[in-house]
Amino acid sequence: MSEQVVTRFAPSPTGFLHIGGARTALFNWLFARGRGGKFLLRIEDTDRERSTPEATAAILQGMSWLGLDHDGDVISQFEGAARHAEVAHQLLVEGKAYKCFSTQDEITAFREQARAEGRSTLFRSPWRDADPSTHPDAPFAIRIKAPQDGVTVIRDQVQGDVTIRNDQLDDMILLRSDGTPVYMLAVVVDDHDMGVTHVIRGDDHLNNAARQMMIYEAMGWDVPVWAHIPLIHGPDGKKLSKRHGALGVQEYQAMGYPAAGMRNYLARLGWSHGDDEFFTDEQAREWFDLDGIGKSPARFDLKKLENLCGQHIAVSDDAALRQEAEDYLVAAGLPALSETQSGDLERAMYCLKERARTFPELLEKAHFALTSRPIQPDEKAAKALASVSDGILDELTPQLQSVSWTRNELEETLNSYAEAKGVKFGKLAGPLRAVLAGRAVTPSVFDMMLVLGREETLARLSDAVT
Repeated sequence: MSEQVVTRFAPSPTGFLHIGGARTALFNWLFARGRGGKFLLRIEDTDRERSTPEATAAILQGMSWLGLDHDGDVISQFEGAARHAEVAHQLLVEGKAYKCFSTQDEITAFREQARAEGRSTLFRSPWRDADPSTHPDAPFAIRIKAPQDGVTVIRDQVQGDVTIRNDQLDDMILLRSDGTPVYMLAVVVDDHDMGVTHVIRGDDHLNNAARQMMIYEAMGWDVPVWAHIPLIHGPDGKKLSKRHGALGVQEYQAMGYPAAGMRNYLARLGWSHGDDEFFTDEQAREWFDLDGIGKSPARFDLKKLENLCGQHIAVSDDAALRQEAEDYLVAAGLPALSETQSGDLERAMYCLKERARTFPELLEKAHFALTSRPIQPDEKAAKALASVSDGILDELTPQLQSVSWTRNELEETLNSYAEAKGVKFGKLAGPLRAVLAGRAVTPSVFDMMLVLGREETLARLSDAVT
C-alpha cells in the first residue's frame, strides 16, 4: 500500500450535495490534507437513467462553496466501464469467478419458493461448479466465487472489528448478462486504480465492505483502511430527511451561512477533539483523525450551526467577509451590491460582524450603509423619531459640523448635548438611529456616523428636520 494517504469522495450525481455527503467529503478532505496526502473526487455516474449533468454541477458547486478542493481531474466511473469489465474477465480466466446462465425468472422463482418454505433466499447458482461443456449458448452473468465457510472480518477504524459469516455472502454478480459492470465491482476497481488508501464513508456501506473485500482478495490487491461513519439524524433522532428542512449544501449558502462556520459545524458533527467546539480550518486539518469519530449518529442542530457561524463571522477578514456576503446575494437570487455599496459594506464590517450569525443578519445591520437618502424609517424607528422634536435634531447639526470626526469627539459632543438637555443619551440614540438608518436596531450611533462620514450624516439629519 502506498505510504501517501489517498482519500476520495464518490457521490452519485442524482441530486444535490446533501449534508451527509458534504460531511463525508469534509472528513476525507481533512484526513488527506492534514497528512500531506491526496483528496480525489469521483462521480459515480454508472446509473445513466438517474445521473444528470445538472446534479454533477450542483455537487461541484457545493464542494466549491465549502472550500473542499480536490487533486487532479474529476473521475467519471462510467468512463471506466471497460476497465471494470476487464477485471471481471480476468477473475473468470483465473477461476475465481464463473459464468452464470440463470435467468432472472429462475432466480425469482427460487427466492419465492425458499420464502414459502422458510428457507434462506440467498441464491446459490447451479453454475458455480458446472462443467464448461454443459454451458448453453446463451447470455450469462459473471459471478465471483464467494468463500463458503469461515468468516470475513472488516477491520473498521470507527466501528471496530465487524465479523460476517461467509455462508451469508452470495456469489455476487460482477458483470451483468448485457456486459455492464455492477457498482460493487466498479467501486473496488476505481479505488484500487486511484491508489485510495483510506475509504471513509457512511456506515450504510458497512455491509458492502465484506462483499468488496472478496474482489480485493481475489485480485491480490491491498484492502484499504475502512472507516464507516454513522449517519446524521435530525433533531428528532430520526434519519435526516426532507422533513427536517433544507438538505442541499447550496440551500445553506442561500440561507446565508458562512462556509467556514459550516465546515466547523460539519467537522464537529460526529467527530470531536476534546471539548473544542470552535476551531479554524488549520486546527481541523491538524487535529482530525479517525479515532475521534463517534459510533453513534450525530444530530443536526440549527442553533449550534448558527452559533458557530456567528463566531466565524466575528473573526473573519473584512474583505473576505464582504466577498462572501456578495456571493450569498447571488446564491439567494437577490440584487447585487453596487461598487459603492460594496466599499461601504467592507468599511462598515468592523461594527457589523460581532453579533451577526448569518449574512441576512449582517446585511440587515448594514442597512444604514447600504441604503440611500431619503431614509424611510420603519414603524418602530418612526415611533422613536416622533418622540423627539425637530428642534433638538436641528440643534445638533451645527455642533456636529464643527466637531473633529473621531469617535471620542463624537461621543463627547453627543453626551454633552444630552446632559445640557437634561436627558440621558439613550433618549437621543433612538431618534438618531431612526434618522441615520431608518431602523430601531442598529450598530452604535457613533459607529454609523464614522462609517457614513460627516457629509452624509449631516445630510440625513437635515432631511429629518426639513
